[in-house]
Amino acid sequence: MSVPYETAAHEPPESPESPEEHLARLLGRALNSFELPDDTIRRLDCALAYDSSLHSAHHSAGLHRETYRHTWLLVDGTALTLWELVHNTAPGREAQHEVYVDEEELRTATARLPLPPDAPDFEMPVTVRLAPLPELRHTYESADSADHARRLLRRAENDDRPGPETAALLTTAFAHQITQAFGRCGRAGRSGLSFSLYEHAFLLHDGSEVSLWEVEHTATPDGRHMCEVYPTQDAARDAMERRAARIF
Repeated sequence: MSVPYETAAHEPPESPESPEEHLARLLGRALNSFELPDDTIRRLDCALAYDSSLHSAHHSAGLHRETYRHTWLLVDGTALTLWELVHNTAPGREAQHEVYVDEEELRTATARLPLPPDAPDFEMPVTVRLAPLPELRHTYESADSADHARRLLRRAENDDRPGPETAALLTTAFAHQITQAFGRCGRAGRSGLSFSLYEHAFLLHDGSEVSLWEVEHTATPDGRHMCEVYPTQDAARDAMERRAARIF
């Protein structure tokens, strides 16, 4: 059975919405959004992506009720769902929007609607399948990550460092983690010589992860500290071996 009614609020936007824009639009039209727990809103501040689907619909004698499920993928890899109830049972038959944090609250609110008790049952449950949640490889901290990426690439001195395409991609980073992958110092024959390898992992707004590999070393003619950045760990380790071979 087709659903004969959908509010304008659920028409697809002309361009894809960000998770933040979708949340703002949902809260802006919900009459009871002020009742949502503060913790729920804080968790949604760093949502990576969202899925919005019709869950069920009921239409009878000019009255209607639809429920929608809005699910966000969060930075920690978990999902958070809000339930939206849309109906026209208030005086004036204008569409009313309400939002709830769990399905039990939704059922309670739905039971209060003055729909005709003898109306034919046009309940239409919709099975919604969300894509599997990606398992993040790192534990990220939200920070000024786009600026960190910019500064990392700016201080890299190697000619084969990642170029403008990578720099542009990392402008969407909003969280990152720095991990030391390798380090050694004081090799025989050259006092103070050191090599260190760091992974700079970035989490992007679309949920993808990008890593840059930083080599810090003093294998320079005058022993000064030098920074190089590579797109892969293998490329970084190869560079370290080349630098060491020149010195020894």
